[in-house]
Amino acid sequence: MKRAKWFYHPIFIFIFSILALCTSLFLYIYWYMKVSTGLETLAQKFSIAPEQALKSETWVVILVLSILVGIILMGIFTIFVYNQKTLQLYRLQHNFINNFTHELKTPVTSLKLYLETFLKHDISRDDQLRYIRYMLQDVSRLSDNISRILDLARIESKSYGGEFVMSDLVQLTADFYGNNRHLFQNCQIRVHRPPGPSFLYPVNVSLFEMLLINLATNAIKYNRSGTPQVDISFELQKRNLHIHFADNGIGLEKGDIKRIFRKFYQVGRSDDMSAKGSGLGLYLVQSIARIHRGKISARSRGRDRGTTFTLRLPFRT
Repeated sequence: MKRAKWFYHPIFIFIFSILALCTSLFLYIYWYMKVSTGLETLAQKFSIAPEQALKSETWVVILVLSILVGIILMGIFTIFVYNQKTLQLYRLQHNFINNFTHELKTPVTSLKLYLETFLKHDISRDDQLRYIRYMLQDVSRLSDNISRILDLARIESKSYGGEFVMSDLVQLTADFYGNNRHLFQNCQIRVHRPPGPSFLYPVNVSLFEMLLINLATNAIKYNRSGTPQVDISFELQKRNLHIHFADNGIGLEKGDIKRIFRKFYQVGRSDDMSAKGSGLGLYLVQSIARIHRGKISARSRGRDRGTTFTLRLPFRT
């Protein structure tokens, strides 16, 4: 006979502990009230002053016990929340390992197949070039995945190189996308230069470029249109500079907006756009934003209506 697994579930244990503590406190107070009533009747029978039989310190004891029980309840609740977060992180890591293993195995298998084809068959030059292009795409895919893992390790260990340099953010962004058009083929990336003075801000150039490439890659990867588009605009609001990255991708559901920046989290869908990548790209974006004393947020009007990511940086004119 199998044991009931629900009996060992953390939620059941948490609820059972809360009920046990509350019941104990209730029974103690109930018992005290019954005893107090009996002692008061006994004091009246033998003409004893009630304050001699029922000392006021007893209420202090009840108050202290109630506070202690409250502290215990808070401790149990904290442990419960921590345990649930640990379980959630374990599930995300498990999904990440499965998906990342697939991301590594698929291009390796493809490369092996092409190399065996070159070895066993005499193929034409046109076919050779076509297969070589496929192999280069697989190598690029492998390189991107490995780079994300290395970038994550560098950021979390705070061993990233480079200094913070005062830079014109508009010019830096435009130059990066202009000099790396080969990374974003068949994609329209437009940087809208606002009128007025430049937005100078201290940035770690290598990290900021990593943020830019991850946002653009995300917009291209989760996109059904024939030509992915990313419009980048700059807006000064009070003491903050807002950099908007608006794409024409598949959009986000409300439930996913707050989760997409978590480590290993992947947007799950029932169609062909589900669970792509390693779940690290937007986590890296958020980490880089924090390193620059900023915040990253997302908003979407719904499915197939695009997503706008907004990087907010503290800025003084």
